[in-house]
Amino acid sequence: MNDNTFRPFPGLSNPHLQTLAARARRARFSARTRRVRLETNDDDFLDVDVFEIPTAPRAVCLLLHGLEGCAASGYIVGAAAALGTRGILPVGLNFRSCGGEPNRTLGSYHSGRTDDISRTLEWIEGRYPGLPRAAVGFSLGGNALLVHLGRQGNGARRDAGIYAAATVSVPYDLARCADALEHGLGRLYTRYFLGSLKAKLREKARRFPGEVSPLALEAKTMRAFDDTFTAPAHGFSGAQDYYDRCSAARFVESVEVPTLLIQSIDDPLVPGDCLPLEAIGANPALELLRTHRGGHVGFFARSDGAGPGGLLESTFSDFIAARVTRGDTAARDSQNMTGSV
Repeated sequence: MNDNTFRPFPGLSNPHLQTLAARARRARFSARTRRVRLETNDDDFLDVDVFEIPTAPRAVCLLLHGLEGCAASGYIVGAAAALGTRGILPVGLNFRSCGGEPNRTLGSYHSGRTDDISRTLEWIEGRYPGLPRAAVGFSLGGNALLVHLGRQGNGARRDAGIYAAATVSVPYDLARCADALEHGLGRLYTRYFLGSLKAKLREKARRFPGEVSPLALEAKTMRAFDDTFTAPAHGFSGAQDYYDRCSAARFVESVEVPTLLIQSIDDPLVPGDCLPLEAIGANPALELLRTHRGGHVGFFARSDGAGPGGLLESTFSDFIAARVTRGDTAARDSQNMTGSV
C-alpha cells in the first residue's frame, strides 16, 4: 500500500472522516475468541484473547490495541481476520483495565509499558512452542511495541522469537501528540478519551482512597491527565518525563526485527512532522510506508469490501506472512538439529 495503491473510499479524503468512518466500518466486525487469564508478578492479571482460525497455525501474531481500545476493537478483529487467512494465529492482548474488568493495581497501562508485552510473549512461547512469532501494534500499542523492540534490540528476536512486526499510526512524539489534541477538532478526541479514562479512574479512586488526585478527575487535556495520574501512578516525575522516556522516536534506531511502519501524513492525532525520519531511514530493519491520506488507524480504501481484512490489513499481513515463513523454516531446522544430537 502506498500513494499509488491507496485510494480513499469515495467522499472520505478528509482525515477526520477517514478516522471515524473506518472506526464505524470496523465496529461491525466480530470474531470467535477464547480468553486466557495470565497472572503477573505484581499480583495483577492480563486477559488475552486467542482468535479462532480455519487452519492449523504456522505462526502466532500478538495484536496490541490503542488508547482505550481492547482486543475486540474493530481494527484488531479486522487484523485477526487477515492474519488468520494466512495461517497466522492472532492473539490479542487486552491492556490492563481494558478487558472488561478493572485491574487490581493502581496503575494500568501506558505508551511505554512493555513488561506486559513480554509476559504475553513468554506465554505464547510456552503455549505454542516451535511456532515463529510476530506482533502488530496500533497507535499507543504500536508505540509500546517499538519501545519493546528497541529496548530488546536483537534480543527481541532471540528471546521472544519475533520474526516480524508492524505498526500503524504510532504517536512517535508523545508530547507533540498531546499538544495537538488541545487544538481544533483534537479537543473532540480528547473529550472521548478522557471520558473513558476518567470513568475507570473514578472506580480506582474508590478502591485506592487518597491515591488518586482530584486534579486527574478534573483534567481537561491529555497532558493534564498524564501529569496528575499516568505519570505518578507509573513512576514518572510528570507528564513531560513520561513523554520523554516513552516516545517511540527514541527507540526506532535500536529495533533489529524487520518492522513495517504504516503512517499517514494527514493523521489528525499525530503531527506529520513528528516522525523520526532520519532514524527510520538509517535503520535497515525498518520499512516506512507513508501515505498522504488515511487519517488515524483509518486507511479506509476504495477497494475495501463489506467484510474485515481490507487494504490496510492485507498490507501488514502480507509483510508478516512473508517473514514468518522464513522463521518457520528456521524453527524447523533448529528442531531438526536438536533432535539429531
